[in-house]
Amino acid sequence: MSTPTPDAGVRTAGPNDLPALGVVQALVWQEAYDGVVPPEVHAQFEPQAFAAAWRQALATPPEGVHRLLVATAGGQVVGFAALGPSQDPDTGQATGELTAIGVHPQARRTGHGSRLLNAVVDTLKGAGADTLATWVLVPHEQTRAFLVGAGLAPDGAFRDRVVSPDGATAREVRLVASLADPEP
Repeated sequence: MSTPTPDAGVRTAGPNDLPALGVVQALVWQEAYDGVVPPEVHAQFEPQAFAAAWRQALATPPEGVHRLLVATAGGQVVGFAALGPSQDPDTGQATGELTAIGVHPQARRTGHGSRLLNAVVDTLKGAGADTLATWVLVPHEQTRAFLVGAGLAPDGAFRDRVVSPDGATAREVRLVASLADPEP
């Protein structure tokens, strides 16, 4: 049984969050892509590289509603979620996409992922989205189970993402959920 984390919350990320966010993302990506990408790609999952990429994204955000959210516990960044409009040509114009989500391995099962996902839904609904979509690597059963448990479901779409310079791919499946409020 997990214990709730005191002083836990979710907020929009700022420049001061980026070093800690880089550490969290590096740990999450190293775990998630272990055995999926070749060792030379895996070795590039460094905190400073992720922090620099997010710094650039915050400085010059793309058009549309894009947000970088962080989960905090007692002021410490322990998770993140990124969202924006869907780039998939077969989704509707009012589809928002969860482009990344992760929680530090030592902070899992304490509600941070759920708080992040709820904040993503609230942000997308506030921006007028009626559907949420996200892509999950096929081998990531825990992530898929978490998202399905939160109400997302596979829609039958899949893609093979290039994950290495030699053209190796990893299969992802798309999960979607309606953001429309249920009829009374």
